[in-house]
Amino acid sequence: MLVSEILAIKGKVLFTVSSNRTLSEAVAVMTEQDVGSLVVFDKGRMVGLLTFREVLVATQKAGADWQALPVAEAMLKDPVAAGVNMQMDELRRLMVENHQRYLPVMDDTTLMGVVSFHDVARAVLEEQSFENRMLKNYIRNWPAEEDAV
Repeated sequence: MLVSEILAIKGKVLFTVSSNRTLSEAVAVMTEQDVGSLVVFDKGRMVGLLTFREVLVATQKAGADWQALPVAEAMLKDPVAAGVNMQMDELRRLMVENHQRYLPVMDDTTLMGVVSFHDVARAVLEEQSFENRMLKNYIRNWPAEEDAV
């Protein structure tokens, strides 16, 4: 399965934030939209990724002043990104090796979406369910030994 197929299952709604916004503003978007990550843009290009992990680390470091902290100071800078034609196995390997639960999906310099571990798990379930139905249908329609003679 390709990353583009995972995006098709998930949908391509994108949530982004500017690097000069405050962490408080970013957290508000994440909670309102029920998303675990925001792609960070600056001057039209991706410069980082903000996930709940970066928010928690920044909150712990900044203490009571966390809300005014700029996203640029909390984000994961230059995150590893997936390509639309990448195979799911390669995507999973990238996620594990780079300890990233969320990967932006890029087509050259264009953001196509974000894929999470959850999206990958759902895609695997969908694929296995489809294969299971196909195998059961194949077995159900297998000619009986009497018919084969």
